[in-house]
Amino acid sequence: MQNSELFFNYLSWSNPWLVAIALNTFLLAIATLAPKKLLTPAGQLHGWLLGVIIWGSLGWQGYAVVMFYFLVGSGVTRIGKAQKEAEGIAEKRSGARGPENVWGSALTATLCAVAVLALCIFRDTGLGDTGGILGDTGILPVPQDAILPVSQDVISLLLLGYAASLATKLSDTCASEIGKAYGKHTFLITTLQPVPRGTEGAVSLEGTIAGIVGSILIALVSWAVGVIDLTGIVFCVVAAFVATNIESVIGATVQSKFEWLTNEVVNFFNTLIGAIAAIVLASAWRTFFA
Repeated sequence: MQNSELFFNYLSWSNPWLVAIALNTFLLAIATLAPKKLLTPAGQLHGWLLGVIIWGSLGWQGYAVVMFYFLVGSGVTRIGKAQKEAEGIAEKRSGARGPENVWGSALTATLCAVAVLALCIFRDTGLGDTGGILGDTGILPVPQDAILPVSQDVISLLLLGYAASLATKLSDTCASEIGKAYGKHTFLITTLQPVPRGTEGAVSLEGTIAGIVGSILIALVSWAVGVIDLTGIVFCVVAAFVATNIESVIGATVQSKFEWLTNEVVNFFNTLIGAIAAIVLASAWRTFFA
C-alpha cells in the first residue's frame, strides 16, 4: 500500500481514533460554553483524554458506559446540594470534577480498556478496519492472526472488569450522595454506632439501596450495548456491593492515618477491587458451573 493510501485510510471516518478525537473535541467545546460546569477546566481536558482513549479502545459501546456513569454520577451529586452545603458535607467546587476525580474514578476502567485494545491488535489489518473492538454487532472479534494468542475468555473478563469498575464507582457515588441527602440513620460500618451524615465510613439504608440501584442500572447499560453478557450483570452488582463496603471500611479505619490516602486514591482502590471481584466471580462461575 502506498504512503498516500495509508494516510487517507488513517483520516477515514472508519478510524475509531479519528472519531474519538472529533467527538470529544466537540463535547469539550460544549462543556466549555455551558453555564453549569460538570468539570473544572483541567478536568475537562483530562475528560477529553479519557473519552478519546475509551472510544478508541472500545468504540461507542464502551464510551456509552462511561458517559452513563459520568452523567448519572454528576446528577446524583447535585441532589440535596443546598442542604449538603449547609451541613458542610457537599462535594467541593459544587460537584465539578477535577483531574484527580476523573482518574480516581476511571483509571481502572481505562487500564481494562487499554488492555483489551492491546490484546486485540491485528498483525496486518489493524483495528481501524473493524470500526472498534466491539464492532457494529457487539461481538468482540479475536482474530486468528493476532499478535498474542488471546482467548475470548480473557478479553471478556477484561470487559467485565471495565464494566464492574464503573458500576462500583457509580454505586459508591449514589450511596454516598443519597445517604448524605436522605439518610435518616447513619452508622459507622465497623462499629454500627450512629454517626453524622457525611462521616467517612458511614453507611445508611437509603444510601445502600441507592448504591445497589446505581450498579444495576449501569450494569444493564453495559449488557444492552454488548460489553458484558447477562450473567455479567450479576457479577457487576455483587462486585460493586462488596467493593463499596470495603471502601467504607477503609474510610472508617485507615484513610485518616495516611496523608496520601486521599478520597481519589481510595476511589481508585475501590474501582480496582470491584473489577477484580467481578473477574474472580466470573472465573469461578465458569470453572465450576459453566
